[in-house]
Amino acid sequence: MKLVSYNIQYGFGSDGRYDLSRAARIVDGADIIALQEVERHWQRSRFDDQPELLSRLLPGYHWVYGPAFDMDASERRDGRLINRRRQFGTMVLSKLPIVWSRLHALPMRRTLRPLNTRNAALECMIRTPAGPVRVLSLHLAHIAAEERLEQIDYLLAEHRRAPSEGGPWSGIDDEPSRNWTSGEIEPENPLAAIWMGDFNMEPGGAEYRRIVGRTPYHRGAAYLDGFVDAAAVAIEPAGDFHTHEKIIDGRLAKRRLDHCFVGGAFAGRVRSVRSDIGEVASDHFPVRVDIDLETPPGLGGR
Repeated sequence: MKLVSYNIQYGFGSDGRYDLSRAARIVDGADIIALQEVERHWQRSRFDDQPELLSRLLPGYHWVYGPAFDMDASERRDGRLINRRRQFGTMVLSKLPIVWSRLHALPMRRTLRPLNTRNAALECMIRTPAGPVRVLSLHLAHIAAEERLEQIDYLLAEHRRAPSEGGPWSGIDDEPSRNWTSGEIEPENPLAAIWMGDFNMEPGGAEYRRIVGRTPYHRGAAYLDGFVDAAAVAIEPAGDFHTHEKIIDGRLAKRRLDHCFVGGAFAGRVRSVRSDIGEVASDHFPVRVDIDLETPPGLGGR
């Protein structure tokens, strides 16, 4: 299956032009799409409802949007209240149904300067031929490693208790007349997970090691309840793999800030990872992951 993660910078390209359709064309065709910096009703983006526009630009996809930042943007028009929210968050689109989703508001540190905004992770459970998997589209803090570490610790704790916690509901419906379950079986909340997004961190840093661990003697180690960097275990590793370029102290810095981490059970299923270096539809480059989620467990997949 083809996965893609893309921080679309609310439709603004590195050329300064606002064009949401460019980002949509880049990700179109992937099986699962994780987007960051998607917004609703901001002046800078023409007050567009970007999740709705993206759903039109990418027909045939199931989708969920999760706002991390939510402010009143309502107005009165002709004496009538128009209720509207100014939102900024993450989005997941999938060719397969998104069985359930939930939004995680991540820990935040209040700043004096610079501006700091709430971050979130959107979690979506999708049933693939390889089994059910929780796909997260996330955006971590951009200011300090300490804040990102707190956010990662929160997500790891949520991840490890997922199977025992259950999904949106559990147990036998003892009030069938109220139709709580719509006749469906209890939805899974599997340990298997894939995290994609803008982590605002580079490989080798403290935040990166908090996710993948320290494995000086067994670099191929994959814990069942842990994660591996898809780029590190890909059968076809990328060459010049970076996802962001910026002039820092007068020099061009090429950084890998966007990542895909796969649960240990998927470590042997990653075929390739690359980025579309040079794309100008955002200030980030999209990350593309080819991973075997078609082979059922026990039939050749690991």
